[in-house]
Amino acid sequence: MRIALFTDTFLPDVNGVAKTLGRWVKFLESKGAECKVFAPCGEAEAYSHTKMVERYYSIPFLLYPECRLAIPNPIHLNKTLKAFMPDLIHVATPFNLGLTGLHFAKRNSVPLVASYHTHFDQYLSFYKLQWMEPMLWKYLLWFHQDCQRIYVPSRSTLLHLQKKGLQHLEIWSRGVETSRFHPIVDKERIVQQYGIQPRKFVILFVGRLAPEKSVDVVMETYFALPEPIRSASQLVITGDGPLYRPLLEQYEHQPDVTFTGFKQGQELSELYAAADLFLFPSETETFGNVVLEAMASGTPVIGSDAGGVKDIIEHGHTGILCPPGDIPQFVHAVELLYHNSVYRSQLSAAGRVYSLQQSWDHIFAGLYESYLNVMNSSGTARSSDAIAAK
Repeated sequence: MRIALFTDTFLPDVNGVAKTLGRWVKFLESKGAECKVFAPCGEAEAYSHTKMVERYYSIPFLLYPECRLAIPNPIHLNKTLKAFMPDLIHVATPFNLGLTGLHFAKRNSVPLVASYHTHFDQYLSFYKLQWMEPMLWKYLLWFHQDCQRIYVPSRSTLLHLQKKGLQHLEIWSRGVETSRFHPIVDKERIVQQYGIQPRKFVILFVGRLAPEKSVDVVMETYFALPEPIRSASQLVITGDGPLYRPLLEQYEHQPDVTFTGFKQGQELSELYAAADLFLFPSETETFGNVVLEAMASGTPVIGSDAGGVKDIIEHGHTGILCPPGDIPQFVHAVELLYHNSVYRSQLSAAGRVYSLQQSWDHIFAGLYESYLNVMNSSGTARSSDAIAAK
């Protein structure tokens, strides 16, 4: 099996999409598949080629500067694809590189699948670009019309896309490394590293610091807490993004607010486990990897009753869901968990149990089977010579 993957973000980029696709390629290779990844160069990354990943000059993407739009050389890319002769093309972006993969698949009768990772339509209003939404959906419907499968990370995303008219949708969920994210940690040591008093009730947010992540709801919720709770608590904001500097400047004189910047690996897993509560009010998630990571870390979660987050959290059992943007409800949920340590422990235990069931191997096995079904239904015993001749 030879798979060509087109994406606007890939390892060593550090975001949910890049990590997921990196794990998926590794799984495919463990099954004996050959993979060729077409991705942009990072800003500081040399224009380079490896056996598996080909990178192309790129520019920052307007709505998400951490992701980049590649500007590929069509002649070179087409030559590379003909030499590789893929059995299946997977487009994980509807933009420049995805278009290249789409056109090659159509011209050469290669089975085509797509994966949907980001609700760009929901981002538009946060950047005062909602007037673009009809054009965006017209384009997305055209782009995906020839895809034999469109993989989505959650049921809510599937229903959202169905209403917009997309077809051939299939859920490709997300997993979590429970050996990395777990509840065992020396909380006192961790919080002291960030200058936090050990007795503080730690409320944690992890995510990209951008308007679409509802960071404003996090801040408003915290400062709306009753004074006895707020004075006994510490808000920890972990992440980077366009709002990092403005938030830092605005709250730099607030001793009960800590900005850690971007964290990953052990530092991140320790922060999750050291927190008493994970607050994540984003309503634009297609899945919500950070919610699953917090659950695996044994940290009770308060999330937004919207998007992929509501598909992960079972309200009242594995976490608490609040109406999107409803500050009084988020405040009430924080108060409830602050005062009720028994309930916190119940949510923590149930969330951990749920996370243990979300195995990457199980999830990837299902996607691998779907790939095979697509190729079999397409008769991808299609001769590689057919591509080479074109």
